[in-house]
Amino acid sequence: MKLFRLLGRSIRDAFKSVFRNFSLSLASISSVTITLLIVAISMVLSYNIENISTLIKKDFSIVVFVENSATNDEVKTIEKKIKNMDNIDSCVYENKEQVAEAWKKSSDTFKVIIESWDKNENPLADTFSIKVKNIENIKETAEQIKKIEKVSLVRYGEGIIEQLLSVLEVIEKFLIGMVIALILVTIFLVSNTIKITIFSRRKEIEIMRLVGASNSNIRMPFVIEGLFLGFLGSVVPILATIYGYSALYNFVHLDNISPFLQLAAPTPFIYIISLILLLIGTIVGMFGSAGSVRKYLKI
Repeated sequence: MKLFRLLGRSIRDAFKSVFRNFSLSLASISSVTITLLIVAISMVLSYNIENISTLIKKDFSIVVFVENSATNDEVKTIEKKIKNMDNIDSCVYENKEQVAEAWKKSSDTFKVIIESWDKNENPLADTFSIKVKNIENIKETAEQIKKIEKVSLVRYGEGIIEQLLSVLEVIEKFLIGMVIALILVTIFLVSNTIKITIFSRRKEIEIMRLVGASNSNIRMPFVIEGLFLGFLGSVVPILATIYGYSALYNFVHLDNISPFLQLAAPTPFIYIISLILLLIGTIVGMFGSAGSVRKYLKI
């Protein structure tokens, strides 16, 4: 019962303090809001960069061209050897007639050219389209396939894929670093803003100590006040994340530019970020207040 009375009294005193020191409270809320908005933007960008990177990894294929002199048995042998490799996720075979049909459907220009060929004039080669399990090892896998007899050529966008994934990895790490840095900035700003509030009330704390109030009785209202300020500061970033990102997802269609440029689906992504923002705001507010009041509780 004593704990509940202390908690109830602390909540009451915290609310009174927020409105009594409204200008300082507003400064704390504003600093949390602005910083968490930037944190939210960085998290959204980081997640979507990771999403694009995942799409690239899933979609990239190794294309294997078979020599025209290869017999059906030799083609089956090539397919068996490829499928037995550790890094192979899927392997789809297309003969040159199927390749020609696919090209005809992809472009009117190709259609005109291919339809002008006789049956025996098809210069295309039988191919295997291969998906790998681990794209980081795609080069080693391609080198293994090249050594198979009757394989004439292996292509997977060598050079480009490595550079692209490297750039995306650097951007992703930068954004994660920015999120961490912004969280630290949030802690610093809130802590310093609350320090100013507590400094202006240091005589009040001294009086409470003189009349015999325990450290927990003094500290609790400030901790709850910090939690409340952090909560209020996270409301706008949460609403901006939920409604802003949903609107962006519905109106922006980057996949028209490239199949890899797809925004991550809002659900459950926006709710996870919202929960993280709420936790950051409230925890930073609580610990910022607790740390700021500690110096005045020293004997």
